[in-house]
Amino acid sequence: MNMKTNNNLFNIKTILFLCLIVSMFNACDKDDDRTYEKTRLFRPVLNEPLTPEGNSIILNMGKLKGAVGYTVEVSRDSFATVEYQILTDTNYVRINENTVGEELFWNTIYQVRATAHEANSEFDSKISDFGSVRTESFPSVLNNPASYDVTDVAARVSWDTLSNNRTITGIKVFAADDLRLTTPLFPEAPVTEQQSDDGEIIIDGLEPETNYQIAIYSGDELRGWVNYTTLEQELDYSTVPNLIDLRDNPDRGAVSSALQSAPDGATILVSRGFEYDAPGMRIANSVTIRAAYGFGEQKARLIFDSNFDLETGANIDHVRFIDLEMRGTDWGGKYVINISKTATLNEFSFEKCYITNFRGIYRQKDSPSVVNNYIINNSVVDSIGGYGVASCDNDGASLKNISLTNSTFNHTVYFLVSRNNSESITIDGCTIANAPESGRQLFRWRGGDGKNNVTNGITITNTIFGHGWGKPDDEEYGIRGKDGLDNTGFTVNNTFTTTDFSFSGNEIGEFPLGNAGKSQQALWVDPENSNFNFLGSDFIGRFTAGDPRWRVKL
Repeated sequence: MNMKTNNNLFNIKTILFLCLIVSMFNACDKDDDRTYEKTRLFRPVLNEPLTPEGNSIILNMGKLKGAVGYTVEVSRDSFATVEYQILTDTNYVRINENTVGEELFWNTIYQVRATAHEANSEFDSKISDFGSVRTESFPSVLNNPASYDVTDVAARVSWDTLSNNRTITGIKVFAADDLRLTTPLFPEAPVTEQQSDDGEIIIDGLEPETNYQIAIYSGDELRGWVNYTTLEQELDYSTVPNLIDLRDNPDRGAVSSALQSAPDGATILVSRGFEYDAPGMRIANSVTIRAAYGFGEQKARLIFDSNFDLETGANIDHVRFIDLEMRGTDWGGKYVINISKTATLNEFSFEKCYITNFRGIYRQKDSPSVVNNYIINNSVVDSIGGYGVASCDNDGASLKNISLTNSTFNHTVYFLVSRNNSESITIDGCTIANAPESGRQLFRWRGGDGKNNVTNGITITNTIFGHGWGKPDDEEYGIRGKDGLDNTGFTVNNTFTTTDFSFSGNEIGEFPLGNAGKSQQALWVDPENSNFNFLGSDFIGRFTAGDPRWRVKL
């Protein structure tokens, strides 16, 4: 009786357990049979960055599960228009004449994007934008033109004779938008055998401020082409008032003689490649010293074994230097200008100049002179001693506005110094390295209370700072940010400092520290020798910051 009851209980438990198992499996089956709402494919992604190979573009996308194909689109105007559309069933695409029906342009920026397709187009991905890539330059024996290889109406075309194994026979000039080089603007210019061997020819008859493509040929074979942009139209010197034309005068004393008798508003015109002595004299009238357009790397050179000054009581509108090399004979004692007299000068400026080996470029001393505007634009400054780029060294003198733009400053013991208030400082598009000397102030406004501020503030934009100028065998590069300037506002935008830039005191709080992400040596090719081309391709400011002459051009 008891045994039977126990068996019945066992059987009942067994049946209940089996029922539980069955119900669990049924529940699992119901889960497995559930349907989910279908969604579109993920956007395509790159396995590696867009890569140029000659005038082809390599597109390597990750293979998407469920994708039956892709649409690849190519543009040259950020998809305002679509240049090519490619339908492909593979995630690896070589974009070239085989896939688009014609050759891509050489040395040209393209944008690429793609869409992944599902069997049901309702579930296609959204568009994935892969950015831009520039095709490589055409393999050529042509040299890329330097800034001194073009004027307003002419271009110097040169090629590497060592790499050239065939005679260059002709030159053709094309419009900038004739990308397939189909319609020359002028008849072909013949090249003599001697010119081919010399590797150089001058093409003239061009228009000012115009973009051209200039191509060289061996017979009918294209050997390469490069882009030229002519300069703005040179002054019509026949209409320039008070012109003193020294273009055919190579005498070292010619500029000195011209300045002695120059009337107010005179322009002294010199030639590239000539060298002149700059006189130690007092200036009483407005004057411009400028070089005429011409070919050749060497600028017209002014050698300073003394310095300019102003005449007592003078009221001068401008003193300008354009496209010159200014070189001191003694960086311990020479200046471009050292103002010791009571006078007023509205503008003291440099444009397209190279300035080197001075104790200071600009100094006011001893008497209450007034200079309204001090300007350096599109210039390179290197090796300046203890009076720096500008020094107002008298608390009765006044340097009101300082503008440093599109220029490079390297190796300066001090940078900007004053003993009196200024109105404004603007620094835009500059590359500044090894400045000032370690332990010294970048901005030193030391006139004491009431005379130690920049009343309208200091604005620094689109500029890159490297570390201070360290002493030999001294890797302590820290600089002091400022002296005075307690009531001066700083505005700093799109500006970078290297990782070895640092403040050893008197910090400027608005300055970013180390946001370039690289040391000075890692950021630039050769900063000690003023080669500020970028070493790598991963610095985010390479297109927008620093002196434009060093920026990467897309």
